[in-house]
Amino acid sequence: MKGLFKAIAIFCGLLFVAYCAYLLESSGGKETIERTINEWEIAWTNEFDTNMTEQELEKLQGWTMTSTSTPASERPKGSTSQWIKIKLPELRPGLSTILIDKIYGKHIVVILNGMKIYESERNYTYEINSLLLPLDHVDSNKDLYIGVSSRNRIGIPDEIQIGAYQELIQKYVKGNIAEFILGSTLIFIAIIMLACTIFLRSDNLTIWLSLCGVFLSSGVIVITYSSFLYWLFEDIGKLYATLFDAALFVLLPTFTFFFEKVFGAGYYSIIRRFRNFQIYYSTFCFLVLIMNEATSSQYLTFYSFITSQLLGYIMIVQFLLLLSVTTVYTIQKNKDAVIFTIGFLIFAGLGLGELIWFYSQNSYYDLYLWKWGVVSFLISLIIILGRRFAENHEQVVEYSKQLEMFNNELQRSEKMEIISEMAASVAHEVRNPLQVTRGFLQLLAEKQQNSDKVYLNMALDELDRASNIITDFLTFAKPEVGKVTTLNLLEEFIHIEGILVPMANLQGGKINVNIPNNLFIKGNSSKFKQAIINIIKNSIESLQGEGDIQVWAYKDNDSVFVHIKDNGEGMDSDVLARLGEPYFSNKTKGTGLGLMVTFRIIEVMQGEVKFLSEKGVGTEAIIRFPSKEP
Repeated sequence: MKGLFKAIAIFCGLLFVAYCAYLLESSGGKETIERTINEWEIAWTNEFDTNMTEQELEKLQGWTMTSTSTPASERPKGSTSQWIKIKLPELRPGLSTILIDKIYGKHIVVILNGMKIYESERNYTYEINSLLLPLDHVDSNKDLYIGVSSRNRIGIPDEIQIGAYQELIQKYVKGNIAEFILGSTLIFIAIIMLACTIFLRSDNLTIWLSLCGVFLSSGVIVITYSSFLYWLFEDIGKLYATLFDAALFVLLPTFTFFFEKVFGAGYYSIIRRFRNFQIYYSTFCFLVLIMNEATSSQYLTFYSFITSQLLGYIMIVQFLLLLSVTTVYTIQKNKDAVIFTIGFLIFAGLGLGELIWFYSQNSYYDLYLWKWGVVSFLISLIIILGRRFAENHEQVVEYSKQLEMFNNELQRSEKMEIISEMAASVAHEVRNPLQVTRGFLQLLAEKQQNSDKVYLNMALDELDRASNIITDFLTFAKPEVGKVTTLNLLEEFIHIEGILVPMANLQGGKINVNIPNNLFIKGNSSKFKQAIINIIKNSIESLQGEGDIQVWAYKDNDSVFVHIKDNGEGMDSDVLARLGEPYFSNKTKGTGLGLMVTFRIIEVMQGEVKFLSEKGVGTEAIIRFPSKEP
């Protein structure tokens, strides 16, 4: 993913460079222009004869004056070409180059002094041309004739600029380099994304490749739509026009596919159905493209209608459909939909507005703003995909935590199963000889009057300790709580308090119990006391001197919660995670069976226990039991 982030950083940097170039062109362009020509005469013809003389051109009927401030004259029916007569002003030495930034047409010829000084003929659909004509000051006040032939857009839409050759060519490059940088950056990001596919999981691959396709096709479209490449490499202009069409055929269904992967198929699978339609239509467009190329553009008119006019209407439908769907998801507060809608509104607003304006102006408008709408929209797609990967990463982390927890639970269950089997098979057999041994040692101790009695009493204490361990084994192996009754928590804790308060006082601690009289649970009184006493004893032993143990309980919905909190030495997270494991204990002589038995008793009573602890602060046990009506 680092490669993608680097690519995004480079992308933003190059966009900044392109924007600076645009500002430079806007701010410094006026200084490079000596003067401009804003009006000229035009005449329409039905046939385009590039070998006409100046005398024949002068005799053409219908010469009319037009300017950049007046609407373009309507094309007469049947007219396929237009002649433009420009009256050259006074030209100064070194400042006599003419720049026509845009002139629409397929076949263009320039005549001056009765000589043909420029001619260009295109056999593909791209009609935006640029002319840079170095003239001489001796051509001042002469007539410059420009012939243009096209069945679609035709003529000069903007003012003609006159100035120094070097300055005008720099101005032209500055004005068009931003599109070249923008398109190249998008293609570069697509290549980086393709290189990153080897690091992706299969479930992320389709959405990643679809976004890669959107970037790649968008970059190709931005570059090949600019007149800069056609002016720089006019000989291979047909290749650029073909690449533009192919990229557009790929972009539309790929974009819809990415949308479907992010938001789903939509109501009644409308997004999926529209995506399938686009795939079929794009496939049909590719077939028409191949047929047109194979027949040397014999079907150019049909091809233009299918891939330009009709496809433009389909794009409008696509914008409106996806915008409607994202609006619905935005109302539902889908965060991805909000991000998508913001970027898409910018893109669709600019694209839809330009398409509508394009057709309303009879194709005399040159699409420009949509490219910056593409940039805004692609940034929103990057954000959405980044959020999707971040969510996937969070899910993987969460799954890993759950897997670790399940693994720990499995290990604990296996250990407890082993202890349970061992306890059931060994405890009874070991306990009987221990009781016999204890009886004989007790008799011997009663008869002894010397110092040996001390050792016999120590042996008896250790036998009692061994017997308690065996009792814990039996409790764990057979966790039945015995006779089950309804327990009043207050009454149970009165007995527990009477047993443990003296022990706490000996340790220098205090026990404060706050139990309401209306809390009832279902269980066995002795087993309940055993479990609670084990927990409170651990709290007393953790005090290591003065300290307080707070015990309180309450009812929440259908559960009764008991809290036992001390301000003892506490535990770190590693010790806390191992509580209840067999043979794990913080005590020097502990076996780890006490809490294990406590957990089993609470579990059999259909309860749960959770410990919260911090080293040096204290420990809190939270026990939950199902509530029982009295």
